[in-house]
Amino acid sequence: MKFAKRVVDIAKKDGLLGKNVKLEKNICVLCKGSRMLCGRSRCPILINLNFHSKYKLLDKTELNGSSPPSVFIGRIGYPNVYIGPMIPPEVGDTSIIDTPERWFGKSIEEIVDFRVKLVRGMYRTNIKDRNKMIELTREIALSKKPVDSEMILSKKPRRQIVMSDEVQPFGASAPLRDLSIDNTYWDRKMEKCYYDTDLKAKEAICFLYKEKVPVSSIQKAFSVGAFGIEKNRKLVPTRWSITAIDDMLSKELMENVRRYPVINEYRVYESEFLDNRFEILMLPQAWSYESMETWYPGTLWNQNPESFVLYSDFESYKGRTTYARIGGCYYSARLAVLEALEKERRQATVIVMREAHPGYIMPVGVWHVRENVRNAMRNKPLKFNTLEEALLRIAERFEISIDFWIENSEILKEVFAQKKLTQWI
Repeated sequence: MKFAKRVVDIAKKDGLLGKNVKLEKNICVLCKGSRMLCGRSRCPILINLNFHSKYKLLDKTELNGSSPPSVFIGRIGYPNVYIGPMIPPEVGDTSIIDTPERWFGKSIEEIVDFRVKLVRGMYRTNIKDRNKMIELTREIALSKKPVDSEMILSKKPRRQIVMSDEVQPFGASAPLRDLSIDNTYWDRKMEKCYYDTDLKAKEAICFLYKEKVPVSSIQKAFSVGAFGIEKNRKLVPTRWSITAIDDMLSKELMENVRRYPVINEYRVYESEFLDNRFEILMLPQAWSYESMETWYPGTLWNQNPESFVLYSDFESYKGRTTYARIGGCYYSARLAVLEALEKERRQATVIVMREAHPGYIMPVGVWHVRENVRNAMRNKPLKFNTLEEALLRIAERFEISIDFWIENSEILKEVFAQKKLTQWI
């Protein structure tokens, strides 16, 4: 009971306690191994997954390979963090290993198979330092093509898979003693932003996005401090940079979308990938947004064998100023729906609904939410004349009762309450 009380106290303090949810049973769904709400130093679920994972371990301290390109900036000890490249023990076109935009349709086994090849070199530095290791790591991050690299490690990499609900998994790690790389080939647009030391970071990020540079590439460049006014440039932990870019780009799109005409009908977009089922409901109303996710019993973060857990968060027409309770998935899905609305030059009230089923056996990062929703938005929507018809379609697809979704949706509760009032006018 003391443990449960400690969890509830922490959650209340941070404003994380969900409505009508017994947190002591469902804390893993809320935390997802990133916030350590249980008070432990490491997530026991991820430790268990890592213990049972099997892959060939690099049994030497020298590694030659082609970085996809890939880098990782840690957050532990911030502002003094571990940075370094991630390199697989193979040479050639390894780009798919760190391009999540190309992973949709791959099985979770395929994704893990090529991600665990990546060995992370770790070098301790301050986020504002200027040294050789930072410069080489940045060279790799800004490259458009795989970079032939050589790492000399202080010891053999330890057996480990790093997993997170926000960051795509990667393999073993070890302290980095030395690093050398061949010539890199930068995207000219990325190079332009890097050398323009008077260009603000947000302006650089939005410019690159409009120039069709992949979001994952922008995230890596932002993480290694490649953008912004020269004196303000600093390293940004990879986990933070992913959500920061999704948030920044979606806010930029939102400014345009809120000026467009409202859609004329109720719409439902659908997608399913990695045993995650997505239903995106659009209502013919001014922009507002809600993201909802339900975890089945026995799924990764819901270890309770008897009940499912639902969490959600939303924003009104004006947007939000606080961090979403459900984490990075909120922002990655928001970016995907706003991309589609911007392309159509329309606005709508949007509800992203996600059912995570038992086949989702390990976290692979928020990219899969972004790509799942992008896939849904690429498909032709189902159109309905009434909200009831749209919800009936969603009810057919979901295994959890539609009543439960309505009861936990701030937007749907408000819509139905307004409808009841209008019946008396």
